[in-house]
Amino acid sequence: MDDLASTGWLADRLGEPDLIVVDCSWHMPSTGRSGRDEYLQAHIPGARFLDIDLVRDASHPAPHMLPAADQFGRAMEAIGIGSGDRIIVYDNSPLRTAARGWFMLRHFGAGQVAILDGGFQKWVTEGRPTELREPEQRQARFYPVERTGEVLTKQQVLGGPGLALVDARGAARFDGSEADPRPGVAPGHIPGSRNLPYAALYNSDGTLKPPAELRHLFGSSGADPEQPFVATCGSGVTASSLIFAAHLLGNDGARLYDGSWSEWGADPTTPKAIGPA
Repeated sequence: MDDLASTGWLADRLGEPDLIVVDCSWHMPSTGRSGRDEYLQAHIPGARFLDIDLVRDASHPAPHMLPAADQFGRAMEAIGIGSGDRIIVYDNSPLRTAARGWFMLRHFGAGQVAILDGGFQKWVTEGRPTELREPEQRQARFYPVERTGEVLTKQQVLGGPGLALVDARGAARFDGSEADPRPGVAPGHIPGSRNLPYAALYNSDGTLKPPAELRHLFGSSGADPEQPFVATCGSGVTASSLIFAAHLLGNDGARLYDGSWSEWGADPTTPKAIGPA
């Protein structure tokens, strides 16, 4: 199974017993949109919903921190996802949150995970079927095996990870000219970071840009797409698009600073930079 699945490929295989479709839509609270509510209004037939607001480490003050491996495994079994399934993740969000679902599933041991190119936006535009009802419960076994070294802590970033830092937020939030949407979080970026807004990786129809363009975008940001780097963003969500793009280019050395700016910017002791990279 390819890492990027076309809508036509998925339409031809809907209903295959080991092919699990997962809606990973999430929206910033300020938009008033709810990924779960929209899923209940319409989703790809048979799709299950992975709520990244719930499947997280709720004890951590930063949003969307990865949960413990066993917690993630139990959550996947509860919604009928097994670690041995073929999994297609998609979203209906301008934040392209399917990439976060892809990262989480792979990080905790799912062997075959792909992103639906263009997501729900493209699926609906093409007139493909949707449904309202949730799928029936499904027995599944998810054996969580966390990939080591993929996620960095604030302390590791403060200590100098020895890798380039690439920030996926928009330019205005990166350079501090736009206030952070989360209360108590300072503007700016981690000193030394490069800026590659996640939105630049996608076409207007939600499909990912071709490899040559992705490679050029990384290079234009000052990051080498062939070398390991640390991806960061607001809360560890959109950074996953950078990691997925690097993966498509053959680079599995990208790491995630999961706390990202929500953690870093809320800490008065961390160094912060204002202005362009």
